[in-house]
Amino acid sequence: MDPVISEQAVREAAARIKPLAKRTPLLTSRSVDRRAGMRVFLKCENFQRGGAFKIRGASNLILSLPPEDLPRGVVAFSSGNHAQAVAIAAKHVGAPATIVMPADAPQSKMQPTRELGARIVTYDRFHEDREAIALRITGETGGTVVPPYDHPMIASGQGTAALEILEDRPELDALVVCVGGGGLLSGSATIAKAIRSGIRVFGVEPELASDVFQSFAKGERVTIPPSDTIADGLRTPSPGKFTFPVIQKLVESILLVTEAEIRETMRFLMERMKIVIEPSGAVAVAAVLFGKLPPGIASAGVIISGGNVDLDFLKTL
Repeated sequence: MDPVISEQAVREAAARIKPLAKRTPLLTSRSVDRRAGMRVFLKCENFQRGGAFKIRGASNLILSLPPEDLPRGVVAFSSGNHAQAVAIAAKHVGAPATIVMPADAPQSKMQPTRELGARIVTYDRFHEDREAIALRITGETGGTVVPPYDHPMIASGQGTAALEILEDRPELDALVVCVGGGGLLSGSATIAKAIRSGIRVFGVEPELASDVFQSFAKGERVTIPPSDTIADGLRTPSPGKFTFPVIQKLVESILLVTEAEIRETMRFLMERMKIVIEPSGAVAVAAVLFGKLPPGIASAGVIISGGNVDLDFLKTL
């Protein structure tokens, strides 16, 4: 395993994941541009297989496993989107999948994971360690852990979303990416800087889950208590050991958005662009719509990370 992400690793991932990951559209809207005061290109991973970008990283790792390892299965821990991605990729290669999910994960993410044939083990995210549970299961089964973000194969796969953006729009001034554990941001920053060294890369997270923001400011990984942000996919307590140094090196700054801004962004895109996105998927767009980026940026590529949202939650908007 290559211990670092590289341009080559992301390009190899793009070829490897073609059987499972879609090339998602890059959409524009005059209403979004007016509100943001710049040209905005939205990478719609809400249209991705499984409803989120996570299929890119999960399939990159699972499709690279030796055939003799597959009967022992794969084990993952996730609040939902990575769970579905692992279940899809495992089913494709014929490997059993066990997913450790928080008991309060949205049903819009838990039920499809179960329907894909994965075995779900729930835990209390406020009192139990999901990684410890996953390691216990792999100790019993001999399976392979497929982490949600902190792995070079995962991050390289996630970076293919940014690769597609810059293949379509190589002239962009900035790339704006939500950040939880940092797999998507580290992979995207790596390929973006390799293709266009002058591009400005920004990470965005909720104010209520600001572990990466605090870590970035302090210069070392910070751990925060469990968050109750509506952006459930970004509730990581700390950035990854592997991903954070990449973010430190390549990302200009980490921006914060409020819960109200996340909600308003979801509503705005439903009304103006007729697309449904989940709260985590709205975070990066919210930074653009609410003027969080520094001045001097004329165009930005923004990754909508996913669209798996409970219909009952949508009613609250």
